[in-house]
Amino acid sequence: MPQTVSPLALFSNKTFRMLWLAALTSNFGGLVQSVGAAWMMTTLSDKPSMVALVQSSVTLPIVIFSLLAGVLADSYDRRRVMLTAQSFMFVVSIALAGMAVAGLLSPWLLLGFTFMIGCGTALHLPSWQATMGDIVPKSDLPSAVALNSMGFNLMRSVGPAAGGAIVAVAGAAAAFAVNAASYVAIITALLRWHPAARPRTLPREPLGAAFAAGLRYVAMSPNLIRVILRGAMFGMASIAVLALLPLVVREHLDGRAFVYGIMLGCFGLGAVAGALMNARLRARFENEAIARGAFLALALASVTLALSGAYLLTGAALLLAGGAWVVALSMFNVTIQLSTPRWVVGRALALYQTGTFGGMAAGSWIAGLLAEAHGVDAAMLVAAAAMCLGAAAGRLLPLPAFGVLDLDPLDRFREPPLRLDLTRRSGPIMVTVDYIIAQADVPAFLSVMALRRRIRLRDGARQWTLLRDLENPDVWTESYHVPTWVEYVRHNARRTQADLDGYERLLALHRGDAPPKVRRMIERQTVPLHDDTPLKPPA
Repeated sequence: MPQTVSPLALFSNKTFRMLWLAALTSNFGGLVQSVGAAWMMTTLSDKPSMVALVQSSVTLPIVIFSLLAGVLADSYDRRRVMLTAQSFMFVVSIALAGMAVAGLLSPWLLLGFTFMIGCGTALHLPSWQATMGDIVPKSDLPSAVALNSMGFNLMRSVGPAAGGAIVAVAGAAAAFAVNAASYVAIITALLRWHPAARPRTLPREPLGAAFAAGLRYVAMSPNLIRVILRGAMFGMASIAVLALLPLVVREHLDGRAFVYGIMLGCFGLGAVAGALMNARLRARFENEAIARGAFLALALASVTLALSGAYLLTGAALLLAGGAWVVALSMFNVTIQLSTPRWVVGRALALYQTGTFGGMAAGSWIAGLLAEAHGVDAAMLVAAAAMCLGAAAGRLLPLPAFGVLDLDPLDRFREPPLRLDLTRRSGPIMVTVDYIIAQADVPAFLSVMALRRRIRLRDGARQWTLLRDLENPDVWTESYHVPTWVEYVRHNARRTQADLDGYERLLALHRGDAPPKVRRMIERQTVPLHDDTPLKPPA
């Protein structure tokens, strides 16, 4: 895939530049808030599990609500979805700052506020990430994702240190106030941005049907399943570094909030370096090799954090961890986006986030319990072992190369003229396609039909079957159902350029004088219980 010469060249795109700078400001506020929340929890509770739950409370909503957010990202105006999410987080952050100033926060109340901020993040992320594919060309998408990661981690390199200083000087309430103010930038940028309306030729899918379509598409896409599983493994194992870092700083370095911020800054600097190295790594290594390297680098960093009591060694380990973190997660994200057509990309990203952040939420909780029962060092060593297992899992679940499929719409389907007066909600619809296949070609035909079955079911067909005529064995009939006529049209509109190869192979195997015969039938829902035609009396 052709790449932009330098990721920084994307800043010539006015829309990307405006949103990136706004996100930079928002990320700064979010990181300051994270330091304030984590450090405040150490003053409200002396249990390591409660400290680790601060991280879980932010990631758990992404697990719970991501798919809903993905449906909204694919079905509604993404700009409005993001505005709603950012406005909600703005209000919650103001309330959190007010409660902190009044001295009314308890451990569980603090977790409740961070959970609500996580809900806003869950709503925002699928629309934000899917928007990248709307404002930059496909060839620049890896650079856009890398720049977004770099922006976040650029702020990670200064935000936590600033957050530590703010907490040390003015208290956690000031950190929460800074976060509330940071939302103004991205809300303003979204209000100024007026994207072209996405063309819509079909009515919006009902919410339940859109949920099912997203789940079905991912379930029938082996490449996506592998990325999601590896992302979940990575999230579960790697999050221990961030979840337990406050305790590492306090117990190993005898540090306070400012030192914690500095160490998070080291992690962020490493992540910036990882984002800048991304393109070179992709050019030299396969995706799976990069993923295994990231797992093993984080394992090494975790072992170092468990055993080191020196500032420089701990900082170096966090630099390595940050680089590995951003290289892996940006690669997972780009692979999902480039392996998914635009109509379902929000839901695919949401399911990926559900897996990854679900792993993070579970990993934070497990790391906290292990630290509470056996100490921070033991918890970090267990996390390192889990990361080694994640690297080894690549033998069973290797990551695909991204961008090898053309997922642009095929756009060959035209609604046939109908002689029955149907509405778009008329149905159920049954479709049959007749093929004539020579006996010698049957094995090849069955192989292609196995792929066709997966594509049909992936794109919304139900009750797919393949039938063979007993009297004319060369005649094979493909049969499937869709609920309504509009769902039949939608099913065909989802076909991509990558699906064309399978259909052309079927045409090459078909021996009829005419193309395969397609019949579209509507099921009759009622039939007479008896025939009212009078019968002739028997002779």
